[in-house]
Amino acid sequence: MKFFYLGVAFFYLLLPSFALAQTNTNGSNSNSIPTAVPFLTISPDSRSGAMGEAGVAISPDVNANFWNPSKLAFIDSASNSLSLSYSPWLRHLVPDVSLSYLSYAHKIDNRNSIGVSLRYFNLGTIQLIDANQNDQGTYRPNEFAIDGSFARKFSNNFSLGLTLRYIHSNLSNQSFATGTTQQTRLGNSVAADVSLYHKTSYQEFDKDALFAYGVDISNIGSKMSYSTAGPFYFLPTNLKIGVANTLNLDELNQLTFALDLNKLLVPTPPIRDANGNIIKGKDDNVSVPAGIFGSFSDAPGGFTEELQEITFSPGVEYWYDQKFALRGGGFYENPAKGGRRYVTLGLGVKYDMYRFDFSYIAASQATSPLSNTLRFTLSINFGANK
Repeated sequence: MKFFYLGVAFFYLLLPSFALAQTNTNGSNSNSIPTAVPFLTISPDSRSGAMGEAGVAISPDVNANFWNPSKLAFIDSASNSLSLSYSPWLRHLVPDVSLSYLSYAHKIDNRNSIGVSLRYFNLGTIQLIDANQNDQGTYRPNEFAIDGSFARKFSNNFSLGLTLRYIHSNLSNQSFATGTTQQTRLGNSVAADVSLYHKTSYQEFDKDALFAYGVDISNIGSKMSYSTAGPFYFLPTNLKIGVANTLNLDELNQLTFALDLNKLLVPTPPIRDANGNIIKGKDDNVSVPAGIFGSFSDAPGGFTEELQEITFSPGVEYWYDQKFALRGGGFYENPAKGGRRYVTLGLGVKYDMYRFDFSYIAASQATSPLSNTLRFTLSINFGANK
């Protein structure tokens, strides 16, 4: 008997994205640049999630494993840090999709640190039926990524980081039969990140201040396919550039302003005619290195369209006595390239070696599948020097 998935399951098999209501798993609209496993671009933790998803250059913590692993070299509050984050995701579309994130960091010595993290994306429950509409049980597609990072200081102000990643995408039930020579399969890939971080202390308005910048290129890896004879999709190779300025107003009050810019380093699909011939843009069937370097000049709309592919994440964070934090920010993605636009809010509370962070996405319920999205993060710093 030939089985098929009802509704959304067809999209799971045909596209490496979440296609309910023309929405990708990261919340972008269907006009965004297509990639495999877009869940890798979802911000997993509440601190940066509350700052408009700015995290490349803000002060280092254990979640630097995601944002900028080179910052791990500057974690100095504890020799070991652990963080667990959870977020219900796209709840306006489906009730049981969620993202979980576990991150660990260990400071080896004054110069070297390592990090390990796990991202698990639960895509909910899919109802299976046969051609006669008979119930055949349920299936729970999922995706995950396991990371290992190493960071090293090369001076008191500068560090570099390297991350290796294994990616697994299970979007199809292996008992499913298509009735053709093309068979579905699990998606697997490996990838790497490279990153840097630099900070400078100075005086601003007669106050102690710190300016930092960071760069992270993530998900540089092999393409992924979901069938034996189907197309191969690029991973969401992404360039993140961030700056952060922290001002110590006095002994109790601290204020940080941050800004991140992001751009996918994958080919922009060209415009084709009815026969599939390219009439504008460049061929996107290229190698991974060619796709990365060509991503700065391959948009059919030229330089203007290339600028549209950059997302902006401004954010602000206020700490009182390093015990209570208020955060806010915004996220902007051009409507022609995904259309994610929202305001973020959040808070943090630190007690002894524990810290709890919470974030909230405020967006139009009529137009954004991410409206009212919550994130929760619990962090523990243990083994700190007294």
